[in-house]
Amino acid sequence: MRKMDSRATESPSLWGKALKLIGPEKGVVHLATSAVLNAVWDLWAKQEGKPLWKLLVDMDSGKLVSCLDFRYITDVLTEEEAYEILQKGQVGKKEREEQMLAHGYPAYTTSCAWLGYSDTTLKQLCSKALEDGWTRFKVKVGADLQDDIRRCRLIRNMIGPEKTLMMDANQRWDVPEAVEWMAKLAEFKPLWIEEPTSPDDILGHATISKALVPLGIGVATGEQCHNRVIFKQLLQAKALQFLQIDSCRLGSVNESLSVLLMAKKFDIPVCPHAGGVGLCELVQHLIVFDFISVSASLKDRMCEYVDHLHEHFKYPVIIKKASYMPPKDAGYSTEMKEESVKKHQYPDGEVWEKLLAAQGN
Repeated sequence: MRKMDSRATESPSLWGKALKLIGPEKGVVHLATSAVLNAVWDLWAKQEGKPLWKLLVDMDSGKLVSCLDFRYITDVLTEEEAYEILQKGQVGKKEREEQMLAHGYPAYTTSCAWLGYSDTTLKQLCSKALEDGWTRFKVKVGADLQDDIRRCRLIRNMIGPEKTLMMDANQRWDVPEAVEWMAKLAEFKPLWIEEPTSPDDILGHATISKALVPLGIGVATGEQCHNRVIFKQLLQAKALQFLQIDSCRLGSVNESLSVLLMAKKFDIPVCPHAGGVGLCELVQHLIVFDFISVSASLKDRMCEYVDHLHEHFKYPVIIKKASYMPPKDAGYSTEMKEESVKKHQYPDGEVWEKLLAAQGN
């Protein structure tokens, strides 16, 4: 065992100070917290023999509230308000659960229109998605305006005026540039522009949001939000019209629930980020719970779907008619296949051995 630094043994607070440099409630500390607590929720749901969404739906309102951390958000959401929202969500809950089991939660696809795709590839993927019943599409924008105009026109012409189109800039622009760029893409009637600027710029998002209202374009953000406090401020500043939680960036289910409840209070639809790699498997539980027990609405609500790396999970998502079907297996759908874990384990896994060997050459 490596010898501990003598300064740490003499002054334990040094460890706390060190942790603050990589946190608190953000960065690697928060991501690690999320991973550990996601595993705990997975075990709890398995112990109860229920999928996580069902564990949450069946849980007493008071017990749910006891799982939340209200520090730093009581100016927006108190324990009493959270309890009241959950109690109101009891009305019609049984019918909404039956609706989810029968029809699933609406999804949208991001897989058709990544930057760098040729027009031929874009058309092929879009045509296949339409054949599979998709009605909501997201296109990546922000690298080149004329290219964006051409690609958005191509997609809009293919999907028609009645289907939903969203745009995602992945933090490309400064605030004035975002407003100017989107004014030129407004003709394609996007429902939202996602991450138009730095995810940390709350007031910048608010400026963009206000400027785009006359164009009928909303602002969506949240996949890079560190914690509930950032979401609180985005809501207070009216900086978004669509809130995008990420099930691995926030502090697991506990913090996600507080954000869902704040969104309900501000009447802002939650449309989670789920860019494949297991995110779809996790966030489906949260959004199904949101509909059944919190929001009770599907208006302007949908969950992202990317068909990427689901084959590594024991309980991959099930998509039917462009909707997430609620998982039926017990747990949080986080468990990976043993074979996949072995192959990707650092540094002895097959994938890493090949990669390191290639670098050595």
